[in-house]
Amino acid sequence: MVRAYILIEMVAGHASRLVAAMKDNPAVKSIDRVTGPYDVIAVIEAANINDISDIVAGDIHTKQGVTRTLTCVALG
Repeated sequence: MVRAYILIEMVAGHASRLVAAMKDNPAVKSIDRVTGPYDVIAVIEAANINDISDIVAGDIHTKQGVTRTLTCVALG
C-alpha cells in the first residue's frame, strides 16, 4: 500500500466543497482545510504509485476550484 500527502491549492471559496466531495472516497484516509500556502491537505492510500496518480488526476484535479496540487509520497 502506498500513502501520499496531497497539498492542494484552491480558488477562494471552494475548499469546503472539495473536502465534502472527497470524504466519501475510500482512498482518502483524511482530508482537511488548512492555513498557509495550501488550502487543503489530503492523505490518500492506494495499491501503487500509478493508482495514486490516477486519484490525483481523476478525482482531485477534476473538481471545481482546484488550481494546483503537490503530491508527497511517504517513504515508509
